[in-house]
Amino acid sequence: MKTFKITTLGCKVNQYESESLGQCLKSAGWTPVHKEEKADLCIINTCTVTHKASMQSRQAARQAIRCHPEARVLVTGCYAQTEPEVIAEIDGVDAIVGHREKHRIPELVALSSNEKTGNPEIYCSNIGHERIFRRIPMEEIGERTRPFLKIQDGCDAFCTYCIVPHARGRSRSLPPKAVLDSIRALAGSGYHEVVLSGVHLGCYGNDLTPKTDLFSVLKAIDRERVIDRVRISSIEPHELTGDIIDLVADSTRFCRHFHIPLQSGDDGILKRMGRPYTRAGFGSLVHRLRTRIPDAAIGADVLVGFPGEDEAAFRNTCNLIQEIPITYLHVFPFSPRKGTPAAGFPNQVPVNTVKQRCKWLRKLGIAKKTAFLKSFPGKAVTVLVETRRDRKTGMLKGIASNYLTVLLDGGDELHNRLVEVKIESMKGNVLFGAER
Repeated sequence: MKTFKITTLGCKVNQYESESLGQCLKSAGWTPVHKEEKADLCIINTCTVTHKASMQSRQAARQAIRCHPEARVLVTGCYAQTEPEVIAEIDGVDAIVGHREKHRIPELVALSSNEKTGNPEIYCSNIGHERIFRRIPMEEIGERTRPFLKIQDGCDAFCTYCIVPHARGRSRSLPPKAVLDSIRALAGSGYHEVVLSGVHLGCYGNDLTPKTDLFSVLKAIDRERVIDRVRISSIEPHELTGDIIDLVADSTRFCRHFHIPLQSGDDGILKRMGRPYTRAGFGSLVHRLRTRIPDAAIGADVLVGFPGEDEAAFRNTCNLIQEIPITYLHVFPFSPRKGTPAAGFPNQVPVNTVKQRCKWLRKLGIAKKTAFLKSFPGKAVTVLVETRRDRKTGMLKGIASNYLTVLLDGGDELHNRLVEVKIESMKGNVLFGAER
């Protein structure tokens, strides 16, 4: 019996690709290992969006080599694409596979020798030349209750701080028919929610012939009515159009949840970042969302410590977040990435200053989330019950349309079911409810 283990770092797209690779390997006769069992093949699906992510990717590779000394170790993902020569220096890595070749991993594994030579095989071609949406065939999605579906890959924006276009290549889209077929297949397998994901989701369809867009495919999904819930992952503020907002507001199909990258609330910093919107425009968008969909969860990414971010610029970001009805924040420190313009920008912000600003913003994010949650006790929401219980309490964990996590008592028969729940109490930042 051939066994494998996949370690995934980074975004929803990486998670989707790891799940897809796992299913392909299982179809080819491989068996996933559980917990501390030894594996014959270890795949590390890496991230490089920050310096820390690259470091964690190297650590994951070394840990696999230590824990599975007889295994073949294959490193793939964004870090493998951008810095294969660095990974090749890790003693014990057997293969490095870039994004253009990622879909071939099951084939490459089958063709490779089990002998460890000390010289890794490298399959990394220029991702900038890729124009095809490479789809990894998939029959099912493991144990995840709310599967990801990648419908777009790559990015054409080239923000001055971002390594992603260099790691993922240009924007490429899954054709609308394939999107609908995939959702039908997931619904037919018993799933109730799908999370549409992409590297730059708002660019969906620009590369297709005939050209289409995200609103058109969302409208087609709504018209098909083949799955109970559809969640839209991160989308750029200037690409969250009025048509999309109205579609979500008027439909029972789409989750009341938006994640919108802000990055900075200072117009000067936004311009240096290459972000095509203003603080006023972002604020207007969030107010429009709250007015049109009052119970929506609205999350935002914030990038702290971009070169030239002085105290006034940071205050502009803080003030904007305080003024608008944001639900939660994802806060990241600026990390210079080799090959991006911002890595060489002057006026780099001291590390300790960045840490302090991140800490302050994270506290603000918690306060925002608490304020949002306080409005829900006494209300009824429909949650999708996860197949895994909450680790601390052992209670069932349900996810509402607006991304609220609700804990409730109940038997395993409620797993993967949509259940109407009345929110009874709130402890800390956790909501507790009971089935109605």
